[in-house]
Amino acid sequence: MSRTRVLIVGAGFAGYRAARLLTRVARRQVEVTLLNPTDYFLYLPLLPQVAAGLLEPRRVTVSLSGTLPHARLVLGEADGVDLDRRTVSYADPEGGRGELTYDRLVLAVGSVNKLLPVPGIAEYAHGFRGMPEALYLRDHVTRQIELAAVAPDAAACRSRCTFVVVGGGYTGTEVAAQGQLLTDDLVRNRPLRQGDVRPRWMLLDIAPRLLPELDEHLSRTAGRVLRERGVEVRTGTSVKEATADGVLLDDGEFVGTRTLVWCVGVRPDPLVAGLGRPLERGRLLVDPCLTVPGYPEVFACGDAAAVPDLERPGEYTPMTAQHAWRQGRIAGINVAASLGRGERRAYRHKDLGFTVDLGGAKAAANPLGVPLSGPLAGAVTRGYHLAALPGNRVRVAADWLLDAVLPRQAVQLGLVRSWSVPLDSASPELARTPENKEDKAGAPPHDPPSDPSPGGSP
Repeated sequence: MSRTRVLIVGAGFAGYRAARLLTRVARRQVEVTLLNPTDYFLYLPLLPQVAAGLLEPRRVTVSLSGTLPHARLVLGEADGVDLDRRTVSYADPEGGRGELTYDRLVLAVGSVNKLLPVPGIAEYAHGFRGMPEALYLRDHVTRQIELAAVAPDAAACRSRCTFVVVGGGYTGTEVAAQGQLLTDDLVRNRPLRQGDVRPRWMLLDIAPRLLPELDEHLSRTAGRVLRERGVEVRTGTSVKEATADGVLLDDGEFVGTRTLVWCVGVRPDPLVAGLGRPLERGRLLVDPCLTVPGYPEVFACGDAAAVPDLERPGEYTPMTAQHAWRQGRIAGINVAASLGRGERRAYRHKDLGFTVDLGGAKAAANPLGVPLSGPLAGAVTRGYHLAALPGNRVRVAADWLLDAVLPRQAVQLGLVRSWSVPLDSASPELARTPENKEDKAGAPPHDPPSDPSPGGSP
């Protein structure tokens, strides 16, 4: 008998989990094809540690062919779905075109950088959504410290030593926390000629407090740890304009800097907007079983899907890694159920807590609702990541151990250039969507937080 063709688009948290489940529980019934631009699953929560030189890049990437040996991997970027013909078109990494057919489709295309109508942002800011951005930021920060060490005057030195991160969610908070430790280490090894200048990290957010997804106690804990370390945390503040020489804040202050990291959040991949199906804030509406209404053979999960939150009627689950990971499992179960193996399940979650790595031995966490901070939270956070990683656990643990006893290797690798990681590289169609036109018409500086990084659930 021929096997049912299951096509999974995207190998992020949701797509990877769905593929892993299906190749384990229904391998004899399905032929799983995984369409993804890269040959690896990226464990996003540890990406700030890659940017800080704490972890080597391959530690947070998990080989798709190595861990999903019974799935067929097709390298490519999906750019069109024909629901009636049951086909997905894509472009491969070398510019070729292809088309895949399916009997069951799982859309797990994830999200892209959220662009806002702020002058200069697209030209001078960089996002933090993937490995290229992390490698670029690591090189860029190292280069700025090296150039600051030989700057002719204090103003030039101060500008190169100032790093601005916009967005106080999980990603922005962890980037600033890890970045401050990195630059302190770099300056320790490369003393600045201008003795009164020190590395300066600024973390900006329009919200009244950091990490609004967490309870106020953990939010205050994170803010206190960052401030004690020297990070300038400014809430109720955002960027009005970005230039080559710095950023103009909405309170009128101009901050000279060569580094602007954009972490204000994400938007669903524009691919789902082209399906012609109902959307909720750009996300594809699905039922509690993750099925697209009117197309029982199509499932959607992760950041691109608006999944009803059965714990909070009338709301949708947020765009976080923990929801994507759990939804991927339910999508796999329901695909198998559609073939007569098992029963369908609705997606229902129980919040088991969050973890935020603040660098070094510091973290903020609330496993099972118990608020923790300091070294104990740090141990819980690292333990959770080791448990959640689908591979490379020993290598990650080894890197953490080596970092505790040896100095970091602070060199520029020159692998990623600035022009190759523009802020809008992942979302070229965004400016043409009706949703973005609404932003340009005067949306608030930030939508409600939608941050896919850490958000880890123990």
